[in-house]
Amino acid sequence: MKSLSFEKDLVGVQEELLRFAYKLTTDREEANDLLQETSLKALDNEDKYTPDTNFKGWMYTIMRNIFINNYRKVVRDQTFVDQTDNFYHINLPQDSGFESTESAYDLKEMRRVVNALPKEYRVPFAMHVSGFKYREIAEKLDLPLGTVKSRIFFTRQRLQEELKDFR
Repeated sequence: MKSLSFEKDLVGVQEELLRFAYKLTTDREEANDLLQETSLKALDNEDKYTPDTNFKGWMYTIMRNIFINNYRKVVRDQTFVDQTDNFYHINLPQDSGFESTESAYDLKEMRRVVNALPKEYRVPFAMHVSGFKYREIAEKLDLPLGTVKSRIFFTRQRLQEELKDFR
């Protein structure tokens, strides 16, 4: 039997969870689905919740875990394992080798935005995209770790704003 307090807490946190779901998915439909799945999982696992603890944190954790598991499932479903001797992993949704005019334009536009950034933002971002860790970038550029993180964050924000039409 579901406790009245639990259900009241669950209803009270729905609006915040929907905002969090939207931040994770960036799609209204997917956010609603994620919220529904999270609520159902919480109701199924009410007995695992310890009363008088952080209910909202518990719910956010459930939602985040569901989102991560769903993402991993999508990636796993899109991965093809070649059964030859070397076991190559090939992602299925690849281009046929020919760049379409549209994708070439998109890439050119992204490069234009990145190259328009000041050097102090462009270099750490390029290193991060190339696979360097924040700490490695900070050491190589002789910058504080926080500065590197904030410059990469700023660059991502700028790219999202400049390239919002490409979604």
